[in-house]
Amino acid sequence: MAMGRDSGRKIVGIALLLLVCLYHTDAANHIVGDSQGWGFSVSYDSWTNGKTFVTGDTLVFNYQQGVHNVVPVSAAGYRSCKASSNSKVGNSGNDKFTLKKGSNYFICSIPGHCSAGMKVLVVAN
Repeated sequence: MAMGRDSGRKIVGIALLLLVCLYHTDAANHIVGDSQGWGFSVSYDSWTNGKTFVTGDTLVFNYQQGVHNVVPVSAAGYRSCKASSNSKVGNSGNDKFTLKKGSNYFICSIPGHCSAGMKVLVVAN
């Protein structure tokens, strides 16, 4: 029995859908600071130790809205605790960022918070 053009398209479509599902199931969500969340009570250098981060994983920043925020920054911004004026500021209390390959830098841009330790560097393979 010959396969029609529409049947072939359906099979290709299903195969692509399966590939997309497989790709998305490999990505992990990492809650920054685990149960303590994003705040002053966590050493973020220690938090990243022993964890494996992969390109496409998601960092979830949970914190009290209005008290903190989270801003992806450059290496220079991380070192200086300064976000650029065009930075995307997460301020919902439940912000999510997808990791890119290499170094990913995040700070709290509320004055004094980053210098008090609210910054994290995550390296994704």
